Amino acid sequence: MVPPRSSRRSFLATSSGAAAATLFARGFATTALGQSEPADYSLTIANTPIELSPKHTVSVTTYNGQFPGPLLRFKEGQRVTVDVRNDTDVPEQLHWHGQTLPPEVDGAAEEGTPYVAPHSSQRISFVPGPSGFRFYHTHVRAGSDLGRGQYSGLVGPVCIETKENPGRYDREVFLTLKEFEPTFSRGGDMDMDFLSPAATVKTLKDTGESAMKASLAKGMPKGFEVGYGAFTINGKMLGHGEPILVKRGERILFHVLNGSAGEIRSLALPRHTFTIVAMDGNPLPKPVRVPYLWIGTAERISAIVEMNHPGVWIMGDTGDDDRHHGMGIVLEYAGAAGKPQWVAPRPFKWNYAAFGHAAAPGVPPDDVFEMTFAKDNAAIAGFNRWTINGIAYPDDQMMAKPMFLLTQGKRYRLKMRNASDDIHPIHLHRHSFELTKIAGQSTSGVMKDVVMVGGYQEVEVDFVASNPGPTLFHCHQQLHMDYGFMALFDYA
Repeated sequence: MVPPRSSRRSFLATSSGAAAATLFARGFATTALGQSEPADYSLTIANTPIELSPKHTVSVTTYNGQFPGPLLRFKEGQRVTVDVRNDTDVPEQLHWHGQTLPPEVDGAAEEGTPYVAPHSSQRISFVPGPSGFRFYHTHVRAGSDLGRGQYSGLVGPVCIETKENPGRYDREVFLTLKEFEPTFSRGGDMDMDFLSPAATVKTLKDTGESAMKASLAKGMPKGFEVGYGAFTINGKMLGHGEPILVKRGERILFHVLNGSAGEIRSLALPRHTFTIVAMDGNPLPKPVRVPYLWIGTAERISAIVEMNHPGVWIMGDTGDDDRHHGMGIVLEYAGAAGKPQWVAPRPFKWNYAAFGHAAAPGVPPDDVFEMTFAKDNAAIAGFNRWTINGIAYPDDQMMAKPMFLLTQGKRYRLKMRNASDDIHPIHLHRHSFELTKIAGQSTSGVMKDVVMVGGYQEVEVDFVASNPGPTLFHCHQQLHMDYGFMALFDYA
């Protein structure tokens, strides 16, 4: 494993101080505490034990001593202040995922956001938006430390009040899916059979498989991957914690967040159907009914379920092993009794194009950026190195040279080509993008901030350069991001 880098700690402290000085010079609202007015919310980052089940307690870093972190409700366009206290021994970042915030408060050091120093406090002030289901989480590199970054418990939901009701429902239920007890293992193949279309690009597959064969022929092992020992919904393993209590005839709006460090999750409720009304907090062009959900790392789905099959059910992952290790929650109808039931659903293919219009957007892009993702097997002390257009994001430099320059107001198309067999949940900070082509299938109308790019596949998305400043682009798998899978955009 990669040993800790003492020089990196000093660099982080230096870069944090420099960034903070720049912000103060601008008069920006990210400051040390000392104001007399109380903040709207307070978050304390600290190492705490959390009980996954009566006989299963883990010690992780959390917000306010709980997992998930507290639900934060904001109003779009109404400024909020958040006091952040870091009671750990390492610098931390708090990223406001899915919001169109300035880089100074977005929560990524690569964009210039100052760290929250160890054993110190910071007040953050910003105007929330856009409306919808967002979330907040740590944004530090973990490397070989499985106690840091997304491996920790630093994840919490955000609801920015919508101006319009996304659909008729009786109440909301927030679910955060998360694994604990991470361990390293040697790489295996990622299951991607659930994605549709399944078409791969021959040149990408030939390139990726040739590179892997050459590496293995040299005697290299497969690069490290991460597995988990415990699986939870809202911090509790299946059968523990409070069940979801419902009444027949209710329409429940479930807000589901995949808070994993790198796992793709599915979620089914036997005998019930999900009507998806929003993805990543953004309303769909039309509601879409599906038998169950597939959710990439950091994706969010808001879906209405009609309570029309009384009983006591297991709402859980379709993977038997993960569900048996805790990835589920009991849903109980009023008046029902008995052991919670699980009924395996029929296989279901997940096609992003089905959620939008069956045509490309009517507005052509002003420019197209081609991006090829590739893996150098076990190239960094046994860890895979990830590259975009042959370049790995530097480990010892926060604000790297931008890979792409943007002009405000222009529309850009990202043509993403995956020359690896992994599925990559790709995230663009501070912007939303429109899905335009999925594995060769055109679509439009679906706005997201994370999209899964299948192994050896191409995906195209469009976004408008509407939020000036450094903007981070990366795979949301912690292991990939830490070992090079990032790029910086900036405005010319």
